[in-house]
Amino acid sequence: MKIRSIMLIAASTLMLTACATTTKNSVSGVNRSQFLLLPASSVAEMSAQSYQQTLDTAMKSKTLNVDKTMLSRVTTISNRLIAQVGVFRSDATKWDWQVNVEKNEALNAYCMPGGKIMVYSGLIEKINATDDELAAVIGHEIAHALREHGRERMSQAYVQQFGVQALASLLGGGTTGELVTQGSQIGTQLFFTLPNGREQERESDRLGLELAARAGYNPNAAVTLWQKMGAQSQSAPPEFFSTHPASANRIKNLQDLAPKMMPLYQAAKQK
Repeated sequence: MKIRSIMLIAASTLMLTACATTTKNSVSGVNRSQFLLLPASSVAEMSAQSYQQTLDTAMKSKTLNVDKTMLSRVTTISNRLIAQVGVFRSDATKWDWQVNVEKNEALNAYCMPGGKIMVYSGLIEKINATDDELAAVIGHEIAHALREHGRERMSQAYVQQFGVQALASLLGGGTTGELVTQGSQIGTQLFFTLPNGREQERESDRLGLELAARAGYNPNAAVTLWQKMGAQSQSAPPEFFSTHPASANRIKNLQDLAPKMMPLYQAAKQK
């Protein structure tokens, strides 16, 4: 019982030290404390490996960056957004950012931890996305990476899978390397298969809107983007909705937030 009590205390200590906010407070007002148990370096490494596997598969199937005009457009927009990430966290300016486009009919895009961006051609073609609308969706995905929502979900998955005793062992330097690896693998699966939490989605909406506005993209485009995406869901829900559920409330929140971001957009346009 005494050992168990010590382990519980140790685990509680670890839980507390694992809580932090990943981004600076800004106009969007995103500053929630997050549970980040797994090391950022481990998550970034896993993400880089997974991203490379995706690239290798797309290259073999000859679907990677086949439309050079589309790739140039997506890269230009992404680079303008990336140029603003230092506002939210200075270390993100040194990430190994990568931007790619896959020929795929799915309406989907993502940014993995560490700055690995992928946009599917279907997202652009099926809704005839404007540059401002592309900036809205890519900015939203970059915001997920800046807030380390993937790492947060992986950490939560680790706790759910292995529990308090594994946490205590990790704090005590025990032989939990295999458990960490297994927990990380589960987290990687969660990154692609389970939706972000509602609060994570709200944060990325807010942060992504600010990021796009600072890069000189009209924040009102986030509203038209989701309206177009919603129209696409009348027949069959886009893949994007499996991890980014749309709702009338979401669109209303973006409509309310856009005017707050307009001064940033106008200032960027004057530069």
